[in-house]
Amino acid sequence: MADPVTGGASGTSGASGAMIDTFGRRIDYLRLSLTDRCDFRCTYCLPEHATFAPRVEQLTIGELDRLASTFIGLGVTKLRLTGGEPLVRKGADELIRSLGRHLRSGGLAELTLTTNGSQLERHVDTLAKAGIRRINVSLDHLDRDRFHKITRGGDLGAVIRGIDAARAAGIAVKINTVVLRDDNLDHLPELVGWAHGRGMAVTLIEVMPVGDIGADRLSQHVPMPVARAAIERTMPLADVAHRTGGPARYAITSSGAMVGFITPLSAKFCDGCNRVRVDASGQLHACLGRDEAVDLKAALREHGDDRALEGAIRELIARKPREHDFRIAASGPAAVARPMAATGG
Repeated sequence: MADPVTGGASGTSGASGAMIDTFGRRIDYLRLSLTDRCDFRCTYCLPEHATFAPRVEQLTIGELDRLASTFIGLGVTKLRLTGGEPLVRKGADELIRSLGRHLRSGGLAELTLTTNGSQLERHVDTLAKAGIRRINVSLDHLDRDRFHKITRGGDLGAVIRGIDAARAAGIAVKINTVVLRDDNLDHLPELVGWAHGRGMAVTLIEVMPVGDIGADRLSQHVPMPVARAAIERTMPLADVAHRTGGPARYAITSSGAMVGFITPLSAKFCDGCNRVRVDASGQLHACLGRDEAVDLKAALREHGDDRALEGAIRELIARKPREHDFRIAASGPAAVARPMAATGG
């Protein structure tokens, strides 16, 4: 059967052999960025006057599909679409519909995405029909003015409508919140309580030193034990062994609601890392916390079959480092030069 996006075969590449790095970690999770562009300018992610890669450098929708399918043929079973904001990418619906075939064939166990929610309401039907059953929505405050400040112009009402539409369509929503010392640390109990009251889990994330934001990240940073203590002043938490295949560690409230904690700085979580990232320009990154990458775009465009592409992927997997190299300081360059919006965190 011809693939509707690529015009090629609808199955995977047929490659054999799981991707195992030199530390014995099975790489079965791909985060694929559809664009580095975003309609927000969150203070911890992008400078106010951000610049983006020229559109001509982006992979086409067909190339994104071919790339994802090649990774699935190499053993990836979980695919997360990211950005920037993935739903501002022209052709995103077309790609999502096409990738749904890998769920139906059993090649993928899960297709999901992370979004800021701004465009979610009008894309929910596509997500649900493609087989997406859960998504992450980034939300850092419930006060309209403070949300507007953090996002530099975001519309909180549109995000809430998108969340409500997703839940009405049967898509589970998890809230991701970046903890910011002066902007939302005091608000965490309210935000967690709001999410839990609607049946949504929350994951709290430490600020990561990725990309130049034109500001001092050290003043934003909150170690996760401090954030947890802020929540426990109003709701006791108990650690649980629940895992989703990602870096979060979880605790539950007395009502059984879940809170996750992602701690790139206060406690590394690299031993079980099972993921790689491809940005919208086709650069494959083995680690979010390092700049090393390999260009997959050339392999896509210069070869008619996928052997060169598969070889480039395996070559970088073989060089995947043991752990990230995040550092945070009051001055000096970020630990990783590329902007967070390029790879979606």
